[in-house]
Amino acid sequence: MDADTSTHTRLAVMPRRHLLAASGALALASLGRTARAQDKAILIGQSVPLSGPVAGAFQGPLAGQQLAIDAINQKGGIGGRPIRLLVRDDAYDTERTVRNVHELVDKDRIVALTGLGSTAGVGALLPYLAEKRMPLVGAWTGAHVLRLKPHPSFFTSQASFKDEVEHALRTLATIRLTEIGVALQDNPFGQSMQPVIEATAKALGLTVTRIAPLAVDGSNASAAVADLAAAQPKAVYLVAVGPSVAAFVKAAKAQLNVPVYTLSVAASAVTALGADARGLAMTQIVPYPWRQVDPMAREFHQLASAAKLTVSYSMYGGYLGARFLIEALQRAGGTVTPESIIKGIQGIRNWSLGGNVLNFGPDRFHGSSWAEITIVDGDGKFKR
Repeated sequence: MDADTSTHTRLAVMPRRHLLAASGALALASLGRTARAQDKAILIGQSVPLSGPVAGAFQGPLAGQQLAIDAINQKGGIGGRPIRLLVRDDAYDTERTVRNVHELVDKDRIVALTGLGSTAGVGALLPYLAEKRMPLVGAWTGAHVLRLKPHPSFFTSQASFKDEVEHALRTLATIRLTEIGVALQDNPFGQSMQPVIEATAKALGLTVTRIAPLAVDGSNASAAVADLAAAQPKAVYLVAVGPSVAAFVKAAKAQLNVPVYTLSVAASAVTALGADARGLAMTQIVPYPWRQVDPMAREFHQLASAAKLTVSYSMYGGYLGARFLIEALQRAGGTVTPESIIKGIQGIRNWSLGGNVLNFGPDRFHGSSWAEITIVDGDGKFKR
């Protein structure tokens, strides 16, 4: 038999027992290759609400994140190593978030965390992450209280909730809607924003007429709106995420005919609101995803189209968050470790993340404070 005869031809003329042996050897070799690919994967950990009251708000970011991870893995990963996300459900429960992250770090031996979704969870974990020198590369909470003190391994690529509040209240001051009611989600996320709103309003000459607590599930939305309405505000500022957003906006449409302004995390409620979303004003900390001038926006649209997914702010935010993680891994060099990832991020200067320019350094851990206002139109689309 000639030396260059194909493996297929050689198998065809083998005795049955030899054929079975060869097939088994090939299967073992294939399993070996798969195992080696798994062994060399770059392990990234994530704890997010896959269930619970705010799970719906995370579906878009998770889908966008996966688009970016799949795309880089199809191109060979990072230096020939695929990125493998180990995602754990915390149901928006702080204890579960902490437990998940400890397991990911101590048992699964991840090299970085990304996209943690709970304000209280991140706050509880920051001392542990500092002790472990474990990088948290982007979080889906913009709580400013988490950024007040420099943290050696906590990095963000988007503006904080404080940045969003300041931008929105400056807008209200500019258009002379100076008497505002405030609805705050009744949890650590909402409560942490009260002093920011009060201080910013005072600095801008705005009057906070009333502050109403809003249940996480939105069950008291009508009562919260009635409480605010009694104080006759000219506009309402809403700090909430998940089902309480839609419940509150619907109640406000029925009982209180004034503009409602809210944070970017409320974007996932627009679909549920339907026609009631019209006129809702929302800060955005993600560049406008429908303007395909930036290369990342164009690639995102191509990937979303191929996956038959509808483009949204939340999905684009997840995609850009993953692109930030990918950039950090690429800058980590040949040996990807928690420490090399930290050093890689510290070296980022004037880097465009979908048009949002980021800057980091040894003493700069949060890369952007950019925000803008959008308005939802009658078709449920965002207008700048």
